[in-house]
Amino acid sequence: MMAHLTENPADKERFICLYPVYINSKKTLAEGRRIPSEKAVENPSCAEIRDVLTAAGLNVYVENKMHPREWNRDVQFRGRVRIQLKQADGSLCQDKFTSRKDVMFYVAEMIPKLKTRTQKSGGGDTSSQQGEGGKKSKKKKK
Repeated sequence: MMAHLTENPADKERFICLYPVYINSKKTLAEGRRIPSEKAVENPSCAEIRDVLTAAGLNVYVENKMHPREWNRDVQFRGRVRIQLKQADGSLCQDKFTSRKDVMFYVAEMIPKLKTRTQKSGGGDTSSQQGEGGKKSKKKKK
């Protein structure tokens, strides 16, 4: 009901939702994956999605929600990312993100390149505490 009160795409209620499940290569389509498994990421976290999209310059925030088909109540599977795709006047915030699909493919492509991912060469996983400051490299591929 509430979401219909606002038509303004800049309102938080209008942000698109992205659950980590959507881009998780470990999930089946029936379990909620929404992109092809070969393009998906192994167990992505909300923090990773947020970091990638924040670095891309999008307006993002995380909610403490669960995907309805996520049976695992563990904190690493918890959370939903909300992303602003359009500005108040209806124009896109960024031309390369025209739909949630664009966002999903982009995130799935960028998460494996995160430092916290590339440094995981077996054994001691000390880099799992996502560093908030300074580490974001804004690499534009174009």
